[in-house]
Amino acid sequence: MPKMALTATSCLTASCPPHKKRADYYDTTVTGFVLEVHPSGSKTYVLRYTNQYGDKTQRKIANYADITFAQAQKLAKKYRAEVVMGGDPAAAKAERKAIPTYATLADDHLTFAKTYQKRPGNTESMLRVHIKPRWGSKRLDEIKTPDVARWLAELRDGGLAPSTVEKIRITFNRSFELAIKWQTPGVKHNPVRGIPRPKFNNARDRYLTSDQAGALLKACAASINPQLRNIVGLLLLTGARKNELLQAKWEHVNFDRKVWFIPDSKTGKARHVPLSQPALDIINQLPRFEKCAWLLPNPKTKKPYTDIKHPWETARKAAGLEDLHIHDLRHSAASFMINAGIDLFAVGRILGHADHQSTMRYSHLANDTLMQAVEAGAAKMNVNWAGTPAIAA
Repeated sequence: MPKMALTATSCLTASCPPHKKRADYYDTTVTGFVLEVHPSGSKTYVLRYTNQYGDKTQRKIANYADITFAQAQKLAKKYRAEVVMGGDPAAAKAERKAIPTYATLADDHLTFAKTYQKRPGNTESMLRVHIKPRWGSKRLDEIKTPDVARWLAELRDGGLAPSTVEKIRITFNRSFELAIKWQTPGVKHNPVRGIPRPKFNNARDRYLTSDQAGALLKACAASINPQLRNIVGLLLLTGARKNELLQAKWEHVNFDRKVWFIPDSKTGKARHVPLSQPALDIINQLPRFEKCAWLLPNPKTKKPYTDIKHPWETARKAAGLEDLHIHDLRHSAASFMINAGIDLFAVGRILGHADHQSTMRYSHLANDTLMQAVEAGAAKMNVNWAGTPAIAA
């Protein structure tokens, strides 16, 4: 265990004696600073010390060829100071090395999401398309709040819809909330939490008129998809969500009670949807396939459609309604019911809204009905208002 004042020159000339596995040269200036020399001629700077548990350990500083002696000595002094203050440089290095990249966290996030989310595909898409390409290679402790805030602003400025950016933010935030819950190395706080969220109105006010609904159904009837008119017709007559209808089974329809049972919805609650006579007429003329439980299957596969995007786009274009989204059929169903005098509470029940706030977006459509109510109330009073003296201010 030779001891000497390590210098640039002494480290350069140091060698390993023959027949020895390694020679350790201890510095007489910085306690624990050692130059390890191997028979191959390779050399390594390390700091050896006793940690707070009384265990002898060491912290590698660098390979001799990678840094200058002055740099190695400076780091040795830094690590020695940590030891004197009760720290453990080797443990700190091991902890930093154990910090995973965001790509690892994202994979764990998706695996966990699949255990409880009904449609984990949305989470998978946000992670794969938007978040992992930008942050996947970063260690978790490298992801800082200002950087995330700038990135979200760039996404908004780059043309992404505000609702899409918000979904990205929510997914990214959820990743770090899970990391904190799982006590993932390197995550002491959530860098996404606390970033201001710009207010935006994501509600669409797109409703079909009676003439537009008729034109759309006519275009759907001419579609190469034989079920498109049935699907669109039932969406307009029930206000159901597309996936709710595509997953419907014959056993869910009660013709005696004129009701359709939806066992699984977006809100996680089952509900019953009343069926009007036109809706029943469509269902009664639907083709039935042997050993097929689905109400509106693809006639070729006898399974539910996974996507009707192309026939839908063709039909709406033919009807002159290129700005119409298929979810707008749900809004249109609500519009027709409200303008027929149905109160908001009943419409909300039919649509399966979890709270009244979702239904209140249609409140402005009820204006005609409300106007009729106040006019009827005034008429019922049978008062000559024109002859009533005005009340003094």
